[in-house]
Amino acid sequence: MSDDSSSPRPSLIERLTSWLSREPDNREELLQLLHAAYENNLLDADALSMIEGVMQVSEMQVREIMIPRAQMDVVDIDTPREELLPYVIETAHSRFPAVDGERDNVIGILLAKDLLRLCMDEDVNLREQLRPAVFIPESKRLNVLLREFRASRNHIAIVVDEYGGVAGLVTIEDVLEQIVGDIEDEYDYDEAEDNIIGGDDGAFRVKAQTEIGDFNQVLGASFLDRDFDTVGGLVTHAFGRVPKRGEEIDIAGFHFQVLRADSRRLHSLRVERLPETTSDIPT
Repeated sequence: MSDDSSSPRPSLIERLTSWLSREPDNREELLQLLHAAYENNLLDADALSMIEGVMQVSEMQVREIMIPRAQMDVVDIDTPREELLPYVIETAHSRFPAVDGERDNVIGILLAKDLLRLCMDEDVNLREQLRPAVFIPESKRLNVLLREFRASRNHIAIVVDEYGGVAGLVTIEDVLEQIVGDIEDEYDYDEAEDNIIGGDDGAFRVKAQTEIGDFNQVLGASFLDRDFDTVGGLVTHAFGRVPKRGEEIDIAGFHFQVLRADSRRLHSLRVERLPETTSDIPT
């Protein structure tokens, strides 16, 4: 009687062929099939990541990726024009929820490009430049939202809770980043070879992937790399969550401002030394 244990194990190609000969019965089998295709160089890493992102999006809800209400950059319709333009330039968004006094009272969406009319004609009514705001529930699935964004050619939606109050906002870029990863814009510097770049103002642009040891050496800091390998890990721990773009925090004598981040991780930071050391976490 032959010993089954001595029979050769099926090769990767044989297993892949076996999987391809029938439809996967569940999500786990489909993922196994995709990873087998990747290991056999039938899919590259980017393609595998995107397919997994698509599968993930079909199960995620808006509340998981939205920008919370407290972190929304909004425009008050009654803001003087001489204050409005510098604010829009500083925040560097292309679209802003417009509110009438209360942050919950969103009356429309202001496109940054429409502000050009205000600069050229003082008689232009800002309210008349607003685009209609789209309101969606927190529970909406991301794949459904993406389909609606494409159909309506809309790029931003206001998220409301079960009581009708504003809970946050979400953009088409936020949804797409769940599939393709972080989308860079013209303000990004991540393609630069150096992880730390000094500026004329004395501040530094630092990639979140920068190792703690390198950060210490360049900026003269003394952070320990016992608990964190990277500057991004250090800052994320200090916030207790993944911070949003524009958020700031002081850590052990340094001021950190988030330049770029998505819902999953930090990408780049602006760092400057504080005049006086203020320790938020031990070094």
